[in-house]
Amino acid sequence: MGRADRRVVRPQAQQGSGNKSSCPEGAMNGRTPKPASTMGNEERWVQPALEMPKRRDILAIVLIVLPWTLLITVWHQSTISPLLAMHKDDGGDSRRDLAQGLDSKEYCQSDRDIVEVVRTEYVYTRPPPWTDNLPTIHVITPTYSRPVQKAELTRLSNTMLHVPNLHWILVEDSQRRTPLVTRMLHESGLNYTHLNVETPRNYKLRGDMRDPRIPRGTMQRNLALRWLRETFNKNNSQPGIVYFADDDNTYSLELFEEIRTTRKVSVWPVAFVGGLRYESPKVNAAGKVFGWKTVFDPHRPFAIDMAGFAVNLRLILQRPQAYFKLRGVKGGYQESSLLRELVTLNDLEPKAANCTKILVWHTRTEKPVLEINS
Repeated sequence: MGRADRRVVRPQAQQGSGNKSSCPEGAMNGRTPKPASTMGNEERWVQPALEMPKRRDILAIVLIVLPWTLLITVWHQSTISPLLAMHKDDGGDSRRDLAQGLDSKEYCQSDRDIVEVVRTEYVYTRPPPWTDNLPTIHVITPTYSRPVQKAELTRLSNTMLHVPNLHWILVEDSQRRTPLVTRMLHESGLNYTHLNVETPRNYKLRGDMRDPRIPRGTMQRNLALRWLRETFNKNNSQPGIVYFADDDNTYSLELFEEIRTTRKVSVWPVAFVGGLRYESPKVNAAGKVFGWKTVFDPHRPFAIDMAGFAVNLRLILQRPQAYFKLRGVKGGYQESSLLRELVTLNDLEPKAANCTKILVWHTRTEKPVLEINS
């Protein structure tokens, strides 16, 4: 009967009574066991039935505890690892490094991790790569104070950050170098030279209007040319290219790679100039420039925009008389005043797939509407 205590007895209706409620027979009299032939089968059914709730309970406990264990482990490692790393340092800067580590959003567990974090966080200040195998591109940019000046210069500097072997010569039209431009250049990460020269007021203004006979940026570009001649010897072995890039244009990175192979003077189209979608040199089947696609005075010696040509540095150094003319030059003839001192039409080298691709756009930032405030 001891084995009968572990069995489950099916309920039966109480006989001889009108009451339909039922209860286990063993509970009533404890005298009627199941036949012996069925005892073994029922034991095999009863035992798994009793064990299944235990297994479900264990599985539920594991599923609840495991995620919390993982979370606690990760939190513990992320907060303790910097402290353990600090204890390994015997230097006097341990406390300072610890404070910086706790304030940081990212915790580094090795020197390699530290290098990767620095590269990710400060990639925008890293100078572009420099190699002796490429000619240096000297980009000359005149600039002047205005509300959108920093926006224009920031956009241009971000483009040039992607160009290897680039030297930016930025020339301000002012009596002194301004803090705004100085700080912007310092933070740009570029190789640069910062110059300044002010255009005399009587040269650039007539009442409230700028004198069209004195194109903006002439004195600034000439100062940059003088700086190049004073800095580099005409027998200088380091190859270089000179490009006049105004701060209100948009430049494709492909353009800078194109002009690197300039032997004398290279030329290409410029978009949004002179009322056209683009102005361009005309190139024949032999790859020679024979004219100009332009509306304004197409008979100019070099009917080209300032952003549409580049000059080999050696040619600039060998022709010290070549400057932009400040006076006695009609509007639109500034480019011609320099180029006619350097080359002839036959010397020009078409770039941008024989002047069929647009790689520079004469864009301008919209003048903001500003309220007068103190």
